[in-house]
Amino acid sequence: MQLTVLGCSGSAPGPRLPTSGYLVSAGGVRIVLELGGGVFGALTRHCDPFDLDAVLLSHLHLDHCADFSALTVHRRGHPEPPFDVRERRLPVFAPSHAPSRLAAAHAADRAELARLDLRTTFDFVPLKPGRYEVGDVAVEVAAAKHICEAYAFRLTHGGSSLVFTGDTVPCRELVELARGADLLLADAAWRAQAGRANYLHMSGREAGEVAREAGVGRLVLTHVLPWSDRAGVLADAAEAFPGPVALAAPDEVYEV
Repeated sequence: MQLTVLGCSGSAPGPRLPTSGYLVSAGGVRIVLELGGGVFGALTRHCDPFDLDAVLLSHLHLDHCADFSALTVHRRGHPEPPFDVRERRLPVFAPSHAPSRLAAAHAADRAELARLDLRTTFDFVPLKPGRYEVGDVAVEVAAAKHICEAYAFRLTHGGSSLVFTGDTVPCRELVELARGADLLLADAAWRAQAGRANYLHMSGREAGEVAREAGVGRLVLTHVLPWSDRAGVLADAAEAFPGPVALAAPDEVYEV
């Protein structure tokens, strides 16, 4: 498998840095994980959007799905699509309320929203913990712990596996999902601060602790907030995890 970082800024874009978005290529299968703000443009540098086999959305905060609207415009408005997009609807694995949530984010007003049915273009698959398949890529889903319905993903192909945490705090479900994975792409929004209640994201240290407990081969930190101390987040994770650790960066490619 090959993991390409399209965007990795946490919660809000940074200068020349889109929010969450990643392209996974395995054999002939192409899957995009998250479509945050600015991600669609980056996607087009690496892949024809019509060549996508699936979209996976861990949850529906806009820093993870805002550019689904751009994908909608591309598929519904392109003057020369390579196929009938209504006959070959793109699978979208997302929380159950995705059709209404994404339509509301796309429509300009209530009148447009009343006419808009994204299910004519996309095949929405409501997520729940369990196993799914996209071609010959196995997708295992576990519940994450965030402030809304959220999930983490494990993608496996040809004996290799990568895990994407989505947005979460440390939890047993995440550790078990990541057990023995070759690469863990982990939410690491900030440095840990004593006395601060945390119910949103992992710190760099927590991401490192999850990686160590799960016994993963490699840790890549993502979703660092634009105002966070990136070097400090990396140092905290490296102190907690004895294996290779890196900060995700736009257009970075990882072989898994």
